[in-house]
Amino acid sequence: QETLMPNIQPKELWDESGRLKEFGTEMLKINDSHNRELCLSPSNEEIFIETIKNELKSYKQLPLNLYQIQSKYRDEKRPRLGVIRSREFISKDAYTFDKDAKSMEKSYMNMWKAYERIFDRCKIDYRVLQADSGQKGNGTSHQFSAKSDIGETGLVYCKDCNYAATDEKAPVIYNIKNNTQKENLKKEEVHTPHAVTVQKMEEYLGMDASNFVKTLLFKGKEKVIAVLIPADRELNQSKLANYLNLPESEIEMIDEEGVKRVTGAEIGFAGPLELKEDVRMIIDSRIKKMKNFVVGANKTDYHIKNVNIEDFSGEEVEDLLLVKKNDTCPKCKSKLLIDRGIKLGNLLQLGTEYSEKLNARYLDENGKSQNFYMNSFGLGIDRTIGAIIEQNNDEKGMIWPLAVAPYHLIVTVVNPKKEDQIELATSLYDVLKKEGIEVLLDDRKERAGVKFTDAELIGIPIRITVGRDAKDSVVEFSLREEYEKVKVNEVEVLKRVKEVFENQGLKL
Repeated sequence: QETLMPNIQPKELWDESGRLKEFGTEMLKINDSHNRELCLSPSNEEIFIETIKNELKSYKQLPLNLYQIQSKYRDEKRPRLGVIRSREFISKDAYTFDKDAKSMEKSYMNMWKAYERIFDRCKIDYRVLQADSGQKGNGTSHQFSAKSDIGETGLVYCKDCNYAATDEKAPVIYNIKNNTQKENLKKEEVHTPHAVTVQKMEEYLGMDASNFVKTLLFKGKEKVIAVLIPADRELNQSKLANYLNLPESEIEMIDEEGVKRVTGAEIGFAGPLELKEDVRMIIDSRIKKMKNFVVGANKTDYHIKNVNIEDFSGEEVEDLLLVKKNDTCPKCKSKLLIDRGIKLGNLLQLGTEYSEKLNARYLDENGKSQNFYMNSFGLGIDRTIGAIIEQNNDEKGMIWPLAVAPYHLIVTVVNPKKEDQIELATSLYDVLKKEGIEVLLDDRKERAGVKFTDAELIGIPIRITVGRDAKDSVVEFSLREEYEKVKVNEVEVLKRVKEVFENQGLKL
């Protein structure tokens, strides 16, 4: 069933689910004339549960699928890439309510197949990836992403098996290279002038980056957070955010003054030993397997050699690393590949997490009160349009797939001063419209070249040009994605248009 929920929602509803804190600064908030706090919804799990929990009473009313197409709002710190990442966006969100886990999984797969059909019809080259559930929970999650060099998502996949995941989600299998030594060596402070990068350290000490540990300093609510990872790898901020139970948008490094305060040194020389103030130390698990590694000395132009895990303490986290090309596939042990992609849609099994928090229940076959099992689904309309254009274009402009084109067909009049051309173009326009074809008639008093350039730029799939052969009821027929033009009689036009629809699996 299609619905439409309010965009402006009471803050209390989000407090009850705990997600006001989870969304953090990404949640846009306003105060009404009575100074009551309200939220502009970035997602709608809460309002849908609040709506159904007084309406659904029995298992006989299940399963239920409610959806809407609506504007959403997120206070993105770095809006970019046009409609790909913006503060206001249009999306389809859907929520299914089921009586048990088996029914929930069936609803999940129904939506999965629907998404596949949608993106196939849109002619999008996409992958389905294991995904991080972000602020929506801890259940099974998958993401549909379109391949694109401008995409903000890393698409991690294996060519030898069916493993695929986002770079936020993919686990890192990392082989420690410097753990061959058995004994802990004596710590040694070394002078490393201006060695503020890993590359400079490699050059100065003549050692590979796998022998270094870097210390990254982040803002924390009560104290600074120091994160330690192998220096030849990058931090996965999504994994850190999940561990800290914070929105990724709130993971922010401390500034230069903060570094000096905590370490007593310039940026580039932070380490885990003898910091100037108490910090929360978080350590990637791989570091405990390293031997005699190098860290910053918390002293400008100095590092310390032969440091070991016994020399400091902190919270150990299994995996804080960002996956990279040629890492080991967690499923078949082959090498992983990485592309860039645009996130189009996501599927998430919520289970009973939200229905428990918001006390949404029904009576089962035995008259016993049970929590609903839920799924949450999102599909970005703006993002899908952006992905279609990114994948379907040439140097002249867009090439719309027929299924989603703003017009199926354009009739271009070469010379609108010629009465026979206007009459034939208008006749074709009327015939095609009656058949349910969306037609644009270009009879502007412009040069023919201008009209052709505009048609190519807009990317309308089917093109009919009415020119000097109009007196013989003959027109030019062509497709935007091809450059071949054929002359056809007026009576053949409709037949050819229908053939194009059939070839793309569409019905008029």
